[in-house]
Amino acid sequence: MRVLCFYSSFFCSNDTARKWVMVMSQRLHSVVLDEEECKGCTNCIKKCPTEAIRVREGKAQINTERCIDCGECIRNCPNHAKKAVTDGLEALSDYKYTAAMPAPALYGQFGDSVSPDRILRALLDLKFDDIFEVARGADIITVGINKYLDEHEDKKAPRPLISPACPAIVRLIQVRFPDLIEHLLPLKSPMEVAAQEYKKNKSLELGIDEEEIGAFFITPCSAKAISIKQPAGLQDSAVDGTVSIEEIYGDLVNRIEDSPEDKTSKIHHSSGFGIGWARSGGENQALGRDEPFVVDGIHKVIEVLEEIEMGSHSTIDYLEGYSCVGGCVGGPLTVTNSFVAKLHILKMSKKYQQQNLLSPENKKNITSRYSRGDYSFDKEIESKDMGGLDKDFKKAIHKMEQLEETVEHLPGLDCGSCGAPECEALAEDIVRGLATETDCIFKLRERVSILAEELSELAKKVPPAMGQD
Repeated sequence: MRVLCFYSSFFCSNDTARKWVMVMSQRLHSVVLDEEECKGCTNCIKKCPTEAIRVREGKAQINTERCIDCGECIRNCPNHAKKAVTDGLEALSDYKYTAAMPAPALYGQFGDSVSPDRILRALLDLKFDDIFEVARGADIITVGINKYLDEHEDKKAPRPLISPACPAIVRLIQVRFPDLIEHLLPLKSPMEVAAQEYKKNKSLELGIDEEEIGAFFITPCSAKAISIKQPAGLQDSAVDGTVSIEEIYGDLVNRIEDSPEDKTSKIHHSSGFGIGWARSGGENQALGRDEPFVVDGIHKVIEVLEEIEMGSHSTIDYLEGYSCVGGCVGGPLTVTNSFVAKLHILKMSKKYQQQNLLSPENKKNITSRYSRGDYSFDKEIESKDMGGLDKDFKKAIHKMEQLEETVEHLPGLDCGSCGAPECEALAEDIVRGLATETDCIFKLRERVSILAEELSELAKKVPPAMGQD
């Protein structure tokens, strides 16, 4: 497999196809393109929320300055040419002791009759030494988020505050809405909290260093896969690797079928509220907020963020936003239909709502640790440069004028035949020297028509020295 890595003719060899792609400004990405599978169909360019994809010479190309690893291209590619690189089970051998950290979305991949305990036992039966549920991390950070919101009821903080749980939304804000970075709630995600808590306690229990413990997140999406390599708001992630749900789904199904329910001992310790984080609206339900503001689907989130950027929705306290429709259950690395999976999560949330809830003593301890900053970001989230028209301000203004003039000359049909998602995107490429006006099929046809007329006129003319027949 040859993987097209970024917006030029750079190719990864077979050996690096399974490695993390790092190009341009040291940005890492999980989403890559299998060039051999790409048919240049242009489906991906229209779905990409940051216009990070172009089709050139019959192949899609990904601009890593703009890619946020949301996985929309993976979801919408009919040829399965877009892929997400994760660490896989082979990475477990790098650690003395390993733990699987299943996303709550994993529970929604199986039928109603399959309990979380059976799923966890099947997962443990792979190559992991232990289990720690990310849903338990959700139970913990829910306490921290409520504490933060209570402390900021005076509304001095920007409104609405935005949940940082979906890394694709965080990256979207970094790339496309940098003015809204201050709206992001500065607390760690359930995944980070779960890994932090587990490794701290297990290292004391086993008498080994935390670095010798490998915490592997069972991920429903490519954005989570990359967020541990370049975490926003953190110096380092407590998570050591990722394994996609779709990669191990078949093995889990086989193991679940072969193992009956074990009612003598339970390894499922999260509450229904923690499990509910897998679906859109689950976070707000766990928080117990009376007026939940929930938006799912990356393009709908963009609409809302544009409105917030213009000053709207300032009376709303908290926005729970998801890149995927339905929440994490709709991730591009899941298997089950997202609407079915969401229903499974709803039923599980209700069934286990009152089970394994945090005790008052645990909540008191979490509140104390929150006050110490154990669950807070340890560095500022920075904006990401999308690669503007020019670094020189005056030149950038001039190119903007050129861009507007170029747009006026294009048909405005946004057909995508040029390999860009919209006419305005093509105009930007033209101004940046990455495309020409005749890449537009309509401008090309117009140019060919003009040339044909000129050739017809020339064909009628005879050089004076030749005379007339």
